[in-house]
Amino acid sequence: MDISIVIPLYNEDESLRELHDWIVRVMQQHGYSYEIIFVDDGSKDNSWQVISALGASNPNAKGIRFRRNYGKSAALQEGFTASSGQVVITMDADLQDSPDEIPGLYKMIVDEQNDLVSGWKQKRYDPISKTIPTKFFNWATRKMSGINTLHDFNCGLKAYRKEVVKSIEVYGEMHRYIPVIAKWAGFRKIKEKVVEHRARKYGITKFGLERFINGFLDLLSITFVSRFGKRPMHLFGMLGTIMFFIGFLVAGYLGMSKLYAVYQNYPARLITDRPSFYIALTTMVLGTQLFLAGFLGEMIARNSPDRNRYQIDSKMHL
Repeated sequence: MDISIVIPLYNEDESLRELHDWIVRVMQQHGYSYEIIFVDDGSKDNSWQVISALGASNPNAKGIRFRRNYGKSAALQEGFTASSGQVVITMDADLQDSPDEIPGLYKMIVDEQNDLVSGWKQKRYDPISKTIPTKFFNWATRKMSGINTLHDFNCGLKAYRKEVVKSIEVYGEMHRYIPVIAKWAGFRKIKEKVVEHRARKYGITKFGLERFINGFLDLLSITFVSRFGKRPMHLFGMLGTIMFFIGFLVAGYLGMSKLYAVYQNYPARLITDRPSFYIALTTMVLGTQLFLAGFLGEMIARNSPDRNRYQIDSKMHL
């Protein structure tokens, strides 16, 4: 099969049939073999009834229904698991992503041998309260991830080589960082394509401003897990050692200065009367706690069933 199209959705019954017909039209025009996987994330409207009707009329249309709302990441993960196409394309169900972009995305994966192609909605039809935080979010993600080729990490319109979606795991609200997850899984051929952003035709957006706060926290989380998940001691142990050493040096200086003053019969304050002593003591305590946190994290990582699970691209003569 050429293409699997994964569409996560929540309360989008008004747009589903129009989106389905548009996708089918594009697939038939280009002669692609395809499947459309609708993932209903616990919708409370008639979305599942519409999906069921589409599946009855089109054998290439499939559906997955969650019992309750789990979030976009869970919907994408289930869609990735169920997909069988050589190229997997994700898009939103609100008609703001154009199916006419599918052939271009497909060619960038197949002809140019990219691992992942992310859409860039260069011209957006969103209020300024959404566009400005989005630009800051994308700038921060570029700086922390090192993926400087992407301008829009959170664009729902993306294309993946099959091996990518079968090798990564998306959970929580990590769908915003799929390019980052793919890069740290060893897939580095990541490109961008300018795509059309269409004004919302039906319904209202399902995301509020809290997504930017959650997104930043998720970025910190995924950065830590990706870089130090298998070696937490390298982070906590290093920070703990540095803090303890600084505190020890300050405490040592205070002690030596006190001894010198006593030896020279100079008037000197008690060490415990000096604020710097408590700062040094606190620094040593925090350093010790960080070191122990790294040690405990290392023990947990050593006993994890995934400690020796790595992404292998190919093997020869084994």
